[in-house]
Amino acid sequence: MKRVWTKFSPYASTAVCVALLLATFSPIVCSQTTSQIPGQTKDTAPRVNELTLAGLRPGRDSLGDALKHFKAKYSSSSSPRGPDQTESPEMKEWGDACTGHSLKVELDGHGLIEAITLSSLVPQDGKCVNRRIDALNMKDWATGHGLRIGDPRNRVTETYGEPDSSGPSMRDTKELEILRYRFGWAGSEVPQDMTIYCARESGRVLEITLARPAR
Repeated sequence: MKRVWTKFSPYASTAVCVALLLATFSPIVCSQTTSQIPGQTKDTAPRVNELTLAGLRPGRDSLGDALKHFKAKYSSSSSPRGPDQTESPEMKEWGDACTGHSLKVELDGHGLIEAITLSSLVPQDGKCVNRRIDALNMKDWATGHGLRIGDPRNRVTETYGEPDSSGPSMRDTKELEILRYRFGWAGSEVPQDMTIYCARESGRVLEITLARPAR
């Protein structure tokens, strides 16, 4: 009996191979698809609050603690009067007129720090011969999470998230943006408020204030 040989074209052979591959791997693909959990979402980032500014904690540290970090001979004191001519809380301020940077603490009647402000909005006199940066320990002028004067605005939101409120503001002739954070959700014994001013044009941080819980 004469054998009959069937001749396959290269195209038919390729089609058969593809079909075999699909038959082999299709169960795996289906398994991967059905293993996904419907409605699955990424974890949200935890909220972050702030405890310290320039190494000091409002509501817990005192003027004595501040004087351990920053020398008294480079400070100035004031007790400004409010609109009703009553004395406002005492202020203690350290500043460098060369750079226009200042550190200010607001004290209650017992010398406890109520609020701390770092600012680059004070007047500069341009006299930089006798610089006092080392004496003022300005390397410590930052929040507990490392935010500093001059940092970009996006560093603020990357660290603390979006502010509870924000809007335009003015300081003399400077156009600013104010960012307000409320930390009441973190508990009543931690600093409750942080206010940050950024330059509208450059977006750089110009001032940071951290305040104690209201009494």
